[in-house]
Amino acid sequence: MRIIFLNSMEKKSGEQMPSGAQVWIGEDEGVWRMGWNELTADEEDETVWYEGESWSELLHVYRHRLAVKLGEGFRPVIDGIFHEREEGKGKAALAQKLVFYSELNPNEALFTELSAWRRRRAAAERKAPYLIASNRLLRLISVFQPRTRDELLQLPGVGESKSAEYGDELLELTQQGERSFIFPLNWVEGTLVEEDFRSWLYKQKEVKYRVEMEKFGLRRVMLEAIAEGSDVEEMCRRTGLDRRETVELLEDLEKEGYELEPLLLAELKEVPEAEQTAIWQAYEELGDTFLKPVLQRVYGAELPAESNVEKMYEQLRLIRIRYRRQGPGVRSAG
Repeated sequence: MRIIFLNSMEKKSGEQMPSGAQVWIGEDEGVWRMGWNELTADEEDETVWYEGESWSELLHVYRHRLAVKLGEGFRPVIDGIFHEREEGKGKAALAQKLVFYSELNPNEALFTELSAWRRRRAAAERKAPYLIASNRLLRLISVFQPRTRDELLQLPGVGESKSAEYGDELLELTQQGERSFIFPLNWVEGTLVEEDFRSWLYKQKEVKYRVEMEKFGLRRVMLEAIAEGSDVEEMCRRTGLDRRETVELLEDLEKEGYELEPLLLAELKEVPEAEQTAIWQAYEELGDTFLKPVLQRVYGAELPAESNVEKMYEQLRLIRIRYRRQGPGVRSAG
């Protein structure tokens, strides 16, 4: 095997000698291999992270597995060539440190109150709770307890719009209890152990890269199914996704330029031609960003109770894929 990449890692533990490791990538007759060799006092333990023909898949696995090791405390002997560029300084870095601090110093009582407020608000507005505020934002508010609109705006995730819409209600909940610190929150950085913060950052990356790696795997399965002429139901069976998730992934594949026309025609063959034409015309008139206006234009604002709304939205998404590929005014018959 021809080694094309090799780098060394160290993990320090108190006053003990640092633990050593190496990450490597090799190639042999078109097959890529990647692994991790961890060195101990007695032996070398090798773990193969990837073996296959896809360089793209190897990179997804590499990022995820490397983030795991960095989160465990391993660091490259030579910085700057082993991983993507470290986060910069300024507001973005401070925002991450505020989130890290809030996870280290939770205020569960106030967080519970804020969560209850969010549930009430979401029910009243008929929105998903995360559209009102994320758990991360509620955690920040509960820990730093802003008392004024200006203080609220200093928390990452709060903009003028959210402050104007929900600020008064949030501040009413944060006025109670004592607060032992002041705004601005620049002091937070001085309370953190830098190495602990770096490990936390890499654990956040681990989650992000795991999602990307899993999505890449699903994408590969979908492409294989498309090449074999499978329908959406078979794709759901292979991937474990529901129909909506599968169609959304098909939309992503269309954006990447993959040919989906035979699949789309097969899935839409039961939809009457007049109905497909009406949907196409609605996209031309209303645009293809939002589905609800198109649904209402084609099927009416008040749908019968027995309507299969999920099925309607699926058809809208499938036709939207064709619309985006062919463009307004050039629809070909199914």
